[in-house]
Amino acid sequence: MLNKLFKRTWKGEKGITGLETAIILIAFVVVAAVFAYTALSAGLFSTQKSQEAVYSGLKEARSTLELRGAVVATANATGASGTIKQISFTVGNVLDGEPLDFTAPTADNATGTAASGSSNKVVLSYIDEDQKVNDLYWTVTKLGNADDDDLLERNEKFEITIGSATAGSGAGNLIDALTTDLTVNKTFTIEVKTPVGAVLNIERTTPAYIDTIMNLH
Repeated sequence: MLNKLFKRTWKGEKGITGLETAIILIAFVVVAAVFAYTALSAGLFSTQKSQEAVYSGLKEARSTLELRGAVVATANATGASGTIKQISFTVGNVLDGEPLDFTAPTADNATGTAASGSSNKVVLSYIDEDQKVNDLYWTVTKLGNADDDDLLERNEKFEITIGSATAGSGAGNLIDALTTDLTVNKTFTIEVKTPVGAVLNIERTTPAYIDTIMNLH
């Protein structure tokens, strides 16, 4: 009689052990599924962020300017102690990329700089060992097959001129904008800052003798 009772109890324990094992197995499966989902979600999120970074980098590169051709200086006075009043250069889009708004600034009363509140999106700055001048006044000339709007688009070239060539125009030029004149044997940098994309830095050194028109190599 006792033997039968013990056998029944032992069989009942086997059933409980099997049920516990099943519960533990199910718990492991659920935990593994949660970890797998978390890892998959993290991978998808990481992939999405990487894709966004690639597209952002591509847009940034496609919105970057490059110099097309020479940097030309126009003299205010010529000779071994001459000075420069204007600098001109031509730009285009890298990778035939995003249009860039080259609406010219409004002049600030013959100071050679842009007026406060001017609508220009592109900002030009001048830097040399003596000074830095932000937001210079400039004009744009559309070259070749460029259309009439102020957007620098694919296959277009814009000539940018710092300062006004017209005397008494009320705009001014580098002579008005700079505290110390740009003269002979002087290294300077022009920064062209667009709303998006990298800054275009144009660094040149003036020669020992200022001619009326010079190609600054």
